[in-house]
Amino acid sequence: MNIFVNILYKIYQFCIALPLFVIVTIIVSTSVIIASLFGDTDTVAYYMPKFWSKCACRFFLLDVKVEGRENIKEDESYVFLANHQGYYDIFLVYGYLGHNFKWMMKEYLKKIPFVGYACVKSKQIYVGDSISAIGKAVAQARETLKDGMSMVIFPEGTRTKTGKMGEFKRGSFMLANEIGLPIVPLTINGSFDIFNRYAKSVSLGTLTLTIHKPITAEERQGKASKVIMKDVFDVINGGLEEKYRQ
Repeated sequence: MNIFVNILYKIYQFCIALPLFVIVTIIVSTSVIIASLFGDTDTVAYYMPKFWSKCACRFFLLDVKVEGRENIKEDESYVFLANHQGYYDIFLVYGYLGHNFKWMMKEYLKKIPFVGYACVKSKQIYVGDSISAIGKAVAQARETLKDGMSMVIFPEGTRTKTGKMGEFKRGSFMLANEIGLPIVPLTINGSFDIFNRYAKSVSLGTLTLTIHKPITAEERQGKASKVIMKDVFDVINGGLEEKYRQ
């Protein structure tokens, strides 16, 4: 029975869900680009990708659960730090975090057709590996992250190969400390099993986003970056399914 369901799901996925998703991707990217020409890089750039992300989950028949939304306030700015299990992490956060934000992204992501250009026009925060690149990202973040606008970072820098978290990169913590905003750890579950870096297609399953309590700048004061990194790592790790916990 499971084999029969899987076969039907693959047929549905490639013949119906994927074409619909491609169409929505083009529409959303174009809408964000057009809106940016009129100076809107926040409202449309948030709600249209949110719609796009929910379509990515609903078209592919995935269940979504969110826990801990009461830990954040709509009008406060944060730096959200999340584990990176798979392709659906972006859709889960964009669609269901419920808070306006910008991504901190790697420079090469600008090259993604439609989406990359839309991200540039919507003023996502790009960062390279050098100290000067981090400094530039900090300056852009200071200008952007206010009045409830937040930022989301994957501190591992890339998708996990095993489902377990990889080592955190120091740059995201340097940036968070420089800006002085509360850090909110996010735990993503289910994404690795649904569509990880080695998968050729989506698998049915449940995505869960856990929003942990903020770690304020005052609570971090006097702590070394390595200590803060470990604190955040432990919080995110503690929310993972047992099989993926370190």
